This record gives sequence, C-alpha cells and structure tokens, in this order.
Amino acid sequence: MASLMTFKLAVADVPFGGAKGGIKIDPRKLSKGELERVTRRYTMELIKKGFIGAAVDCLGPDMGTNEQVMTWIFDTYQSMKGEIDINCGGCCTGKYIAQGGIAGRSESTGLGVYYGLRQLMQTKSFYDKAGLSAGLKGKTIVVQGFGNVGYWASKFFQNDGAKITTIIEYNSAIHNPDGFDVDDAKNYFNEKGTFEGYKHAKETNTSSPLSFMEKQCDFLVPAAVEKSIHKGNVNNLKCKVVVEGANGPTTFAADEIMNKKGIMVCPDLLMNGGGVTCSYFEWLKNIDHVSPGKLTKKYEEKQQRKLLEMMGFKGQLEGVRGAEEIDIVYSGLEEIMTSAVKENWDYALAQNLPFRDACLVNGITKVFQCYREMGITV
Repeated sequence: MASLMTFKLAVADVPFGGAKGGIKIDPRKLSKGELERVTRRYTMELIKKGFIGAAVDCLGPDMGTNEQVMTWIFDTYQSMKGEIDINCGGCCTGKYIAQGGIAGRSESTGLGVYYGLRQLMQTKSFYDKAGLSAGLKGKTIVVQGFGNVGYWASKFFQNDGAKITTIIEYNSAIHNPDGFDVDDAKNYFNEKGTFEGYKHAKETNTSSPLSFMEKQCDFLVPAAVEKSIHKGNVNNLKCKVVVEGANGPTTFAADEIMNKKGIMVCPDLLMNGGGVTCSYFEWLKNIDHVSPGKLTKKYEEKQQRKLLEMMGFKGQLEGVRGAEEIDIVYSGLEEIMTSAVKENWDYALAQNLPFRDACLVNGITKVFQCYREMGITV
C-alpha cells in the first residue's frame, strides 16, 4: 500500500510522497472514549519515533477514520510539539475545518471518482471501447460501499443525470432499476443501520448483499474494501466498466479475467486519488498558514464588478463574488483529476496497454526518472 500510494501520487503529479500505516481494530466495536485513547496512544508512538510531522510524514484519513479521529491526532501532536513546530497543523489532514481542515475534504475521494469518469465519458476512444454512448446521463450504476466514497460519488453521478440502481453495504443491499434518491437512501441507512425495509427498493438482500454486485449495469463502482472483485464472482459481473473507488478492490486473477471478457477497468491508482490530492491542498493550507482564496477573494470581486460596469451591466452586480476555499479546492481537484485521466488514458492507447498497467507503468517511470535525475540510479 505504501508503494502504491507513491505511484498513485506520481500518476497525478502530486508532490506528496507516499506511505501507509494504521491500527488493526474495528472502530465500530469501540466506544468513543476507547477509540480516542487508542488514537492518541498511536500518535504518541509515532511522535516518539519521529515518524510524524509536516516535514516528515503527514497522516491522512482512510478506512475507519473521520474528522474526529484526525483531530485527535492533530491535538496530540500539537500538545507535544506545538511550541517548537510552527507547522504542527500539517502533521495530518482530514481534520475538522475549525481545527485547520479544508473545505471539500470529506467528499474529495468521491468527487475525484466523478471527475475521472466524467472525463473518460467525454473521451470517444474510451466510451466507444466500453460500448457506451458519450456522457453520464441515463447511465446505470451499481455502488458497492455507501460510506464516504460511495455516497459522494453516487451523489455527483446522480447530479449529472446517472441512475444509481443498486446500493450495497456490508449487511444489506437494495436494487431499483429506476434508480434511488441518494440522499434519501443515505439518511435511511444512517438512521436504521441497514437497508432492510427500505420502501423505495424493488429488491432487498440481507443474507448475501455482495451478490447484488452482479446486477446488470453500465458502471460498477466498488468503493468499500479490497478484494471485493475476485475470481469467485468476476465471471458473474454484468457491467461494462468497473470504476475502482476503493483501494485494491480487484484481485490480480479477476483483473486478468475482466481484460479477457472486455470489461473496462478504471484503476484505483488513478480514480481514487481525489482524497490524497485534497489532503495535499490541506497540507499546503496548514504550512502556508492562510486559507486558499483569503487574500484574493475581495480583489476578484472588485475586478469582476469593474468589468461588468465597463460593459454597462451595473444592474447585474448582485451575486458577484470571488472564489472561496471550496471553489478553489473543487477547481484544483478537477484540474488534477481530469489532466491525470487524460494523460494516462492517452498513455494506455499509445503503449497498447490495459488501463491499470498503463497507470502503473507511468507512475513507476516517473519515480524512476526522478531518481535518475538525482543520480541515485542510472
């Protein structure tokens, strides 16, 4: 995973290194107090060993963590190092906004998945190869995992006209060929802890929810745990494209089978890079000690007003505003994701490689080129 993070960032040209670490627990089985104590102790061990800091290793959120967990990490580090480390806020990302977090971080991975697929569905060579028409409107989507990544990706897909026909969680799954209202489904699951009894579902499965991954669809989006698609279920998939929102959701054997069957795979190495990209933005905010847009917002407003006045539109100045933090985050993420998708798809075509192989080769090549330029290798 640490190596893959390095290559994932290289693929998107994000200068943020690459590492992985964590604790082997199920946070759902711990009380809030227990989770806080575990988190703070883990952070203390990292501090003692010099493994954490804005210039050493900036921790980011992943499975089982949220804004609260990341804020506990920050508070623990700040308590120990705050008086000697002016950049202590950059020790981790995914924090509450009031604690130095950045707007848009919660939805960033799902938003990155959306930006990536939207770009591909505007690329004729891709959607022709997938046997689809251009754009996302009217396309059917199966989402496996309805946490942060799956929910936000579904929400952005729905806003672009796609239909979320199947939603799969660890304990239940629902299907409706007419599509679901994503927010309504999310609210129900948050309240009940299950999709059982959801009135808008035409089919519900609580005994083997993962079997709903085999529903007919245009796109299958695995956005939960690794190895969700394997040789035991891959031959039953009825999708045209797999869009990997999770880390490592497809085994090597399943990937080979999908290549032979002609199922397009948009790899995690590229598609779920939105989260770590937004973490990079938060890290920049923390070491810059200023929110993106803070210094330019009013200037942009004045410039827009002057331009409208010069064009004779004085009566249309209401609503003119400069870019806020969320606007800059969305804009930056869109630029990085769409550029990376275009570059790596073009590379796949030029090298005649499967999309996953092309991303991996491109990422490794960039890392090697960096080492070669520094004289570390030849």
